Amino acid sequence: MGGAGSLLHREALREYQELTFLSKQEILLAYKRFSELLPKEQRDNACSRRVPKSRILTLPELRANPFQHRICRVFSTSEEGDDSMSFEDFLDMLSVFSDSATPDIKSHYAFRIFDFDEDGTLSRKDLEKLVNCLTGQGEEVSLSNAEMEQLIQNILEESDIDKDGTINLSEFQHVVSRSPDFVSSFKIVL
Repeated sequence: MGGAGSLLHREALREYQELTFLSKQEILLAYKRFSELLPKEQRDNACSRRVPKSRILTLPELRANPFQHRICRVFSTSEEGDDSMSFEDFLDMLSVFSDSATPDIKSHYAFRIFDFDEDGTLSRKDLEKLVNCLTGQGEEVSLSNAEMEQLIQNILEESDIDKDGTINLSEFQHVVSRSPDFVSSFKIVL
């Protein structure tokens, strides 16, 4: 088998560079990593394959991420609902998490990841799931009901500009824009 460059056509490589925040070298490395998630007999044709979610979750960058399942869900274009990923899905994910992605792109996808019920707003239930993911849901560090309620109330007071009891994308992006650390912490390194 040749190098990753020989398996990605020049035209496709150029198109991926135009459509993502990734460099040529990062795309080639992404192709190599994606191919390695496939069985050996499928690696020569990786661009036309889908990698099961279970294999995507073996990546060290996702293994310890409390949002690993939501990340796969948001970036998967699988019509089967199995959250498997194509190479283009994989590139989209890496592109959004790259240092070169814009703060607006990062916050848009973060919002989608945190929107557990996928209704376009962060409701109290979404915020509770978000907090549980961040604090180690079900472990000794989980919050009491009163602590959870107070935390969610504080989040809504700070973020819910129109006072409708939920956080929409523009409200979320407004809060994130005031948090420069958010962009630097929202990444996956190749």
